[in-house]
Amino acid sequence: MYTIYILIVPIVLLWWFEIVSLTPSFMKGTLRYLASVAGPSGHGSKSTAEQVTESCSYSIDTRRLTAIITGATSGIGAETARVMAKRGVRVVIAARDRKKAAELKEGIRRDINPNAEIIVLEIDLSSLASVKRFCTQFLALGLPLNILINNAGIFSQNLEFSEDKIEMTFATNYLGHFLLTEMLIEKMIETAEQTGIQGRIINLSSVIHSWVKRDSFTFNQMLNPNNYNGTRAYAQSKVANILHAKEIARQLKARNANVTMNAVHPGIVKTGIIRAHKGFITDSLFFIASKLLKSTSQGASTTCYVALSPHAQGMNGKYFADCNESNCSALADDESEAQRLWRQTRALLRNN
Repeated sequence: MYTIYILIVPIVLLWWFEIVSLTPSFMKGTLRYLASVAGPSGHGSKSTAEQVTESCSYSIDTRRLTAIITGATSGIGAETARVMAKRGVRVVIAARDRKKAAELKEGIRRDINPNAEIIVLEIDLSSLASVKRFCTQFLALGLPLNILINNAGIFSQNLEFSEDKIEMTFATNYLGHFLLTEMLIEKMIETAEQTGIQGRIINLSSVIHSWVKRDSFTFNQMLNPNNYNGTRAYAQSKVANILHAKEIARQLKARNANVTMNAVHPGIVKTGIIRAHKGFITDSLFFIASKLLKSTSQGASTTCYVALSPHAQGMNGKYFADCNESNCSALADDESEAQRLWRQTRALLRNN
């Protein structure tokens, strides 16, 4: 919980700093956020995952869809799985903890949809071997694949390495999802061709990606940093998630494939951490935090919107926040940087 606090407080402080700077564009955006003013999609910061998917089943038979969700045993991932199952989507929970996944499956069938089709498969995204096993097991089931939600993520205060000797945050948040996407993308293209239903891949990113400076975004340093900082490592992985989405989207478009890939910022989701440390921060900061943080259902709304909404049809290589297309940083929007990262990642994977 302490590590989450370390990550949340700087973000809230950034909001506070920009509010007091009184820049007109930021003030306008902040007021829209606080008032939950709907954007072009008809949804805003306070929209919930259930609300944004209410009409989806009228435009497409969601019972024909299969979705893989990583990191679905808690938080935003679990809410995403619950809402998908409620809408009739077959859900594959890709989880490191099979016990928690089984409990989620039982809870969904008990409380949400007794007829929900939920499959639990084990995966450790920090392990390339585990990702490969997961993909082999899923493909052996012979199921279609319409939606891939790369949701799982970690924040590590201390420097740790994966079994492949890669910094743990980068390995889990970016590299594992890169390999997962690469191994499943042909199945998604095939499914789209056979069904006529557009496939959708979603990478979970974060607004914190905008903290990363171009000169600190160095591939070898992200793999094995000399001077580790947990917040920086997390932010770098979130830049990589956006660049990955943009490059794969470009490749899919070049192939004329009926599959899209986008990145989303879910928002900063409420946890007990702010309440538990209320005495640790000023009352004004707590007040701002309470207004800016989202509920879990609100946090899952953008993912569910991009995954299921007919209004997201055809949108490719975009960055979304609050269920609307948004702007990412110049670094994350750099096509040459996206291609460079893709080439470097492919080279790394060929040697592992």
